[in-house]
Amino acid sequence: MSGTLLKHRQIRNYLRALATHELRVGDAIPSERELCERFSVARMTVRQAVDALVVEGILTRVQGKGTFVATPKVDLQMRLTTFEEEMTRRGYRASSTVLAADVRVPPGDVADALGLDEGQHTYYLYRIRFADDEPLALEESWLPVALFPGLYDPAPPQSLYATLAERGLPPDWGEDTIDADEVSRHEASQLGIDPERAVLRIARRTFSGTVATIYSRSVYRADRYTLWVPVLAPNLPSASHSVRFVRESSSRS
Repeated sequence: MSGTLLKHRQIRNYLRALATHELRVGDAIPSERELCERFSVARMTVRQAVDALVVEGILTRVQGKGTFVATPKVDLQMRLTTFEEEMTRRGYRASSTVLAADVRVPPGDVADALGLDEGQHTYYLYRIRFADDEPLALEESWLPVALFPGLYDPAPPQSLYATLAERGLPPDWGEDTIDADEVSRHEASQLGIDPERAVLRIARRTFSGTVATIYSRSVYRADRYTLWVPVLAPNLPSASHSVRFVRESSSRS
């Protein structure tokens, strides 16, 4: 290992330990000059080490002000669980605000995903998801009316997954499509972030057996989430099940 690479690793490990054990969220890290003197390296080596931690989400740069300890990200583990379960497991208090709940004919691509004929109706639910009162995600969901008569009587259920299980169609697998994108101005105002910030867009079909029960689209703040995906070697006996598992992503119903 070259001396420069070794110094880069030392600086990175030092700053990671500093950010996770000594400093608090929002605290500034030592200046480039201080780090250069401490480790006897060129400024470029320091910048590369800091860049690596910014990419990891441990540090964040603020233009004209410096580099600070970032708010920890919530890992989106690839599991078919509810938002409340995922947030509770991580020590957050989960809550939601319903922005829209009605019965409507879905867009064509949503109808196709749910196997519906043209003109068939769905329940539509649009929510903001919070952790400790901080908005983390926006979520739209569609469910076939024919499968769940009276679902909104007297009001939309608090947990879609729990309600579906009570009605004999428990969610047991799903498939996700995940894209990185810029947030729209409308989404940014709802999430309380600056326009053009990065977000994760996740579209999911949830199944009970062979029946598609929910189609959802979610927008997650990329500054607060990171994806965590377990993988298995293809020759392992359980690999056929892992394909289904890694296509699932956490916490949305």
